[in-house]
Amino acid sequence: MGRLFGTDGVRGVANEELTPVLAMQLGQAGAYVLTREKEHKPTIMVGCDTRISSDMLANALMAGACSVGANCVYVGVLPTPAIAYLTRKYKVDAGVVVSASHNPVEFNGIKFFDGNGYKLPDDLEDEIEALIRNGMKDVKFPTGASVGKIKYRTDAREEYINHSIKAVNVDLRGLKIVVDCAEGASYYTSIEALKELGGEVVAIHNSPDGTNINANCGSTHMEELQARVVYEKANVGLAFDGDADRLLAVDELGNIVDGDQIMAIVGNHMKSQGKLKGDRIIATIMSNLGFFLMGERNKIEIQQTKVGDRYVLERMREIGASLGGEQSGHIIFLDENTTGDGLLSALHLLQVMVETGEPLSELSQIMEVMPQALVNAKVPNHKKENYMDYPEIAEAIGKLNEKFAGEGRVLIRPSGTEPKVRVMIEGKDKKQIDAEAKKLAELIQNIML
Repeated sequence: MGRLFGTDGVRGVANEELTPVLAMQLGQAGAYVLTREKEHKPTIMVGCDTRISSDMLANALMAGACSVGANCVYVGVLPTPAIAYLTRKYKVDAGVVVSASHNPVEFNGIKFFDGNGYKLPDDLEDEIEALIRNGMKDVKFPTGASVGKIKYRTDAREEYINHSIKAVNVDLRGLKIVVDCAEGASYYTSIEALKELGGEVVAIHNSPDGTNINANCGSTHMEELQARVVYEKANVGLAFDGDADRLLAVDELGNIVDGDQIMAIVGNHMKSQGKLKGDRIIATIMSNLGFFLMGERNKIEIQQTKVGDRYVLERMREIGASLGGEQSGHIIFLDENTTGDGLLSALHLLQVMVETGEPLSELSQIMEVMPQALVNAKVPNHKKENYMDYPEIAEAIGKLNEKFAGEGRVLIRPSGTEPKVRVMIEGKDKKQIDAEAKKLAELIQNIML
C-alpha cells in the first residue's frame, strides 16, 4: 500500500478507496495529532463540496473525531478557502474539507488545515497515517461526558463572502461577468459576492445536484464558458473548480487566461502599487516559460517549487512573499488567505481590469504563452512514482530531453491526486510537441498498466 496522503490530502474513489471506515480513522487520527497538546476540549471545523458522497464521508470523519474527544462544527457546503479562513477566524483547533476538487463525482478526498488555516506539512501527515496503520495504538478513547459532539452552522458562508469583498472592495458596476461554478462549492458564494459588488452576473453550472460536479464544466472544461462569454458580449468569464480553490478566466474574445497569466497581470499591478512583497512571485516547475520571461522583463523575481500549492505556500512563508500559485489556477494571496482562493483571485483580476480600464485581452498580452502539450498516462496508483524504473520509458524520456534541449523542456511527473503520470513538453512547434507528448504518454500507459 502506498502513502495515503498525496499533494492535496487523501483522495480516491468514494466508498471503494476512500471508505467511511477510512474517513472515520482519518477523523480519529487527525483530531488526535492536531489537538493532543490542547488543554481545552478541542474543536474542529468541517466543510465539504457538493458531491453526493461528501455528507457520508464528513459524518464518518466527525464520528471519528468525536470518538477521541474532539468537538466538531459542521458548516456544510463551502469552498476550501472558506474553511481555511473560518478555521483561523473562529480560532478553532483544526479544519477539514471533504472534497476531491476538480476530480469527477465518483472521487472524494479529505484534507486538513491546522489552527492557523495552513495545509499540513508532510511530517504531520505521516504521523496521522502512522496512527491509522498501527490501529490507533496507545490512544485513549474517552467515555461519558468526555466524548465530542457536533454543532451544525448554516451562516458561515456569509462570513466568507464578507471577508472576500472587504479584502478586495472593487466596484464592478458596468462589468458583465459570466461565472461557471462547476456545480460545486462556489455555486452560492461567488455569485453573491460578485452581485454585492455591483457586477452584472450570468451564472452557469450553479445548480448542483450531488452528481453533476465538474461534469463538462468548471475550470477543467472551459469550452462552454468561452462560447457563452462571446455570446453574452461579456467583459470576462470566470471558471472555478469543484471546491473553488482555483480560478481560470476567459477574456472578452473567448480566449482562456490561465493561472500564470492571472499571476502576471495581478503581480505587475501589485508591483506598480508597491504591494508585491520583495517584487517576487512563487510559481512551480509547471509554469510556462513565457511566465519566467515576463518576470525578467518586468524585474519580478519568480521562484520555482515542486508542483502543488502547498509547496508554493511553504516557500511563500519562508521568504515572506505575498503572491504565488500554479498555472492550473491555484493562486495564493497570503495577506488575505492561507490557501489557493478562487474568489479572491477573481476579485483581484477584476480589480486590475477596473483600475486600468483595459480589457482582459490586452492585459493578458503581458506574457507570451509558449506552446505546451500536457498528456496524462493512466497507470496503477501504486506504480505511478516508479515510472523511471522501466528501461524503455527512461530511454524514451532521455531521447526527448536531448531533442528539446535549448529549445524547450520535457517534464514528467506522477500526479499527486490521481492514478496518472503527467507528460508535459514545451517547445516552439505545437504540432510536434503534441505528437511527442502523446507518443510518450501512450508508451508509459502501455508498459505500466
